[in-house]
Amino acid sequence: MPGTVLLLAASPAGRSCLVDAASVLPILAAVAPDVLSGTDTANVVELADPLEPQAVLTRLRAAATAPGPLTIFLTGQLQLDRRQRLPHLALARTTPATVRYTGFPWHWIREELRLRTPGSTAVVVDLHTDAETWQHLAGRPLTVGPGALLYGRVAPPPPRRAVASPTYMKSVATILRSGHRPPLAHLHQQALTRSSGEDPEAARRDMVLTIDPTQPTPHARPMQSVQPPMHPVPGFQPAPTPTPVPVPVPVPVSLPASVPAPASPMAPSPLPPPSDPHAEITAAVESGRHAEAAELAGRREQEALRAHGPGADEVVHWMEVRADLAMFAGDAELSCRIWLAVADVRLAAGQEPGAPGVEAAVDRAHHQWGRIDDSARARELGPALADLRLRVPGRRQGALDDVQRHLSRLQAQV
Repeated sequence: MPGTVLLLAASPAGRSCLVDAASVLPILAAVAPDVLSGTDTANVVELADPLEPQAVLTRLRAAATAPGPLTIFLTGQLQLDRRQRLPHLALARTTPATVRYTGFPWHWIREELRLRTPGSTAVVVDLHTDAETWQHLAGRPLTVGPGALLYGRVAPPPPRRAVASPTYMKSVATILRSGHRPPLAHLHQQALTRSSGEDPEAARRDMVLTIDPTQPTPHARPMQSVQPPMHPVPGFQPAPTPTPVPVPVPVPVSLPASVPAPASPMAPSPLPPPSDPHAEITAAVESGRHAEAAELAGRREQEALRAHGPGADEVVHWMEVRADLAMFAGDAELSCRIWLAVADVRLAAGQEPGAPGVEAAVDRAHHQWGRIDDSARARELGPALADLRLRVPGRRQGALDDVQRHLSRLQAQV
């Protein structure tokens, strides 16, 4: 099965730029697609200094829904928005004052990758930060989804008025240009060694990211290795050796995994572990069995409802899964309805209108509403979406106006 590769390099223009992200793209683009992907054939999508968050989201969503393995090579800089203090990938128009509207929220990456089959997705990153974001990440490690691999590094701010070079990603690209792709864990270590030779301080300064949920650990949790930075940062303890220190990463909402007890000579053979519902659903979608996938997700939602009650995180999770499944099946109306319900549930639970989960639900309801072919159905859902947009304007300027204009056109057709 062919793979998909997304090459994304983004950094602001002007004085806000911390890293020359786009400089790595010519080297990566010179690597054969099959080597970038690790598959026999691959489709490669390149995004250089994108301007709009929605453009990045569209490309990421298309890559995330493509069948087969997905590899993302991401180079850029992270900044916090001033209101919610959430990390964003800074884009070409991003400034410290406009991050919330012009940057790409990091949690959107997790959202788009969460339904992919565990182990089928790898994200390789070379990220730079300003001082505020560097301090923030010290206690809040980055993640990219429950089943995705993450390798790379996060670097602190470069010296004042200097623009850093993405030496780690350039090392990755240089190694791959040989025509051989080693296992990602080995590629990661080789790139760290090569880049630290060019910048010896990086080995002591950078946060090194290594998350592989497919590898078993004593607690069945993904681990993130973080090398202590050169400057004291709250939340980090200096290590006596350069060996990475394992730090547990919080696992997103999912069903608890059962750990079989050790077998004894007199005990019967242990039962096989329960199957992963997300993997079953993904396999059904990839095979075109959309009704079966929806039934599986609906069953899990009802189980969560009985176990935890309305509005629980587990219930909301499976509602969101059903909304995505409706989108994959081409049922924009159903997807819109479920996303509207998700937004209502989150707001009723006391979440702020600007909370990431609330904004994402309304944005996706808006997106799916615009894809409904049946004018009568779209007219029916329009007022509810408009009411939500009054409370949750979102990051896109003019979103409420867009709903009202489209609803006016639909009503004029009656």
